[in-house]
Amino acid sequence: MDYDYAHYMLTEGRKIKENQIVFSPTRDAYRMQLAEALNMNRTRILAFKNKPPTPVELFPSGHTTSFAHPEKHLKPRRHIPQSPERTLDALDLMDDFYLNLLDWGSSNVLVITLGNTVYFWDASDSSTSKLVTIDDDNGPVTSVSWALDGRHIAIGLNKSEVQLQDSASNRQLRTLRGCH
Repeated sequence: MDYDYAHYMLTEGRKIKENQIVFSPTRDAYRMQLAEALNMNRTRILAFKNKPPTPVELFPSGHTTSFAHPEKHLKPRRHIPQSPERTLDALDLMDDFYLNLLDWGSSNVLVITLGNTVYFWDASDSSTSKLVTIDDDNGPVTSVSWALDGRHIAIGLNKSEVQLQDSASNRQLRTLRGCH
């Protein structure tokens, strides 16, 4: 781009056309300058004189994917098995949408409530163990949830109580009453 020519056309070229007063020694020189200025105004002010530079490759030359038209199979396809790996029998699991009766912990252990009893199922060795059974006066269990540390479990009960249990020692730590 010729920036000097563009700057002249934007500043001096308009002055000649607008003012029409030129400090030239002769009238012919004035008319010639005016004709040149008018002809220059018809040309492009900003024009490329050279070819634009070649773009820099951001990806190796063997990589053919473009962002405008990405390939359809960029991610490998996932295999979804047609049969389950494990089937857990949960005969006394209450069928209620609003209850949260199982939770998977960070230590790969599932806590599940069947009836009034809370069980563990360890996914690493497929073993089960019983944590606690809630008596009918306090039950039924409406919610179970692991704490983020993977050691403590909160058990929500129907009469607005939450029992905090230690999973390692299988003992109750405390009961929170009046939780809504």
